[in-house]
Amino acid sequence: MYAVTGGRTAPRTNLAMEALVSSATSAQLGTTYTREYRAISELCRQVRSVAEISALLSVPLGVARVLVADMEADGLVRVYQPQLEAGLPDRGLLERVLSGLRRL
Repeated sequence: MYAVTGGRTAPRTNLAMEALVSSATSAQLGTTYTREYRAISELCRQVRSVAEISALLSVPLGVARVLVADMEADGLVRVYQPQLEAGLPDRGLLERVLSGLRRL
């Protein structure tokens, strides 16, 4: 994964794990892009969270965040960040996460 992210461990922009990502193009990415970029673009034909992308690609969350942020900078995906009120976490989101953890 070190080579995939160019040794970076943090995305260029602040990217929440619950941020939603969609592909910015309907065309398949060509072989000029990395395998990971092509996989993310294909996955994001349906809107997915950064955490889902990480899980579906079996890569660490930090790697997925770096790749998605890079793809956003290149205009390959659109990212929809959650709206936080005054920097506080969304209570509804926290309750959904807790519910999901309990189901595990």
